[in-house]
Amino acid sequence: MTHGSGPRRAAVCGKPIGHSLSPVIHAAGFAAAGLYDWSYTAIECAEAELPQLVAGLGAEWAGLSLTMPLKEAALTLAAEASPVALATGAANTLVRRLDGTWHADNTDVPGMVRVLNDAGLPTGSGPAVAVLGGGGTARAALAAAAHLGATEVSVVTRRPEARAELAPAAAALGVTIRGVDWADAATVFAADAVISTVPKGAADPLATQVTWRPGTVLFDAIYDPWPTPLAEAAQAHDVRVVSGLDLLLAQALGQFEQFTGVRPAPEAAMREALVAAAGVR
Repeated sequence: MTHGSGPRRAAVCGKPIGHSLSPVIHAAGFAAAGLYDWSYTAIECAEAELPQLVAGLGAEWAGLSLTMPLKEAALTLAAEASPVALATGAANTLVRRLDGTWHADNTDVPGMVRVLNDAGLPTGSGPAVAVLGGGGTARAALAAAAHLGATEVSVVTRRPEARAELAPAAAALGVTIRGVDWADAATVFAADAVISTVPKGAADPLATQVTWRPGTVLFDAIYDPWPTPLAEAAQAHDVRVVSGLDLLLAQALGQFEQFTGVRPAPEAAMREALVAAAGVR
């Protein structure tokens, strides 16, 4: 949706949401693009509360960013959804259309693809990819792997059932899951890309168990605290590392463009604001 006259609003929704850096990123983008009557806030919202919240938004609302635990619920509220949102069963973006209905998208996937491209994995290269975890971010990782040309992805989870829950997304994306038990997680780090989507602390013990291979890219989706023990170990072995901050920026660029119609998003200003707020790099 393109920006028009009058103040416009957008927000990030989730629970908890106080830690979110999305308002910093988008506010910097609005300022850099000269959208001085645009605002972006954070709204704490549980899954059960999302339908009522969305239904109550006025015409000044251009869009919403969705984080945990709202990505599946958001998809059900949209009149239309992008193919990648449908395939992954999750939406991190709702965009208000001119008729007042909502369009759902998942900018996490192109965001992941971009940061992996920037780390040296070209699209269509068919890399060997391993994913740690079985939640919503793991589904986005499967989609990113498929976009890069992978046909089989090693998925490491604590529960075999978690891998089974990923099966519909994998089938929709055209990738095969090779299930790996958590006890064997260290064995998958010879892949071209290892994408860790597990919660804070879960992968810390792997830092002392992995035999690192030159050329591997570690994508650790955490950004607080940073660096994680796993990322520190990778960096010590000259392995390329990308973080959740890289993804946070990349997915926000896509959201900004859809909310405002401004293309390309003012990346330099948005990146500078994120780095300053995060206090890293």
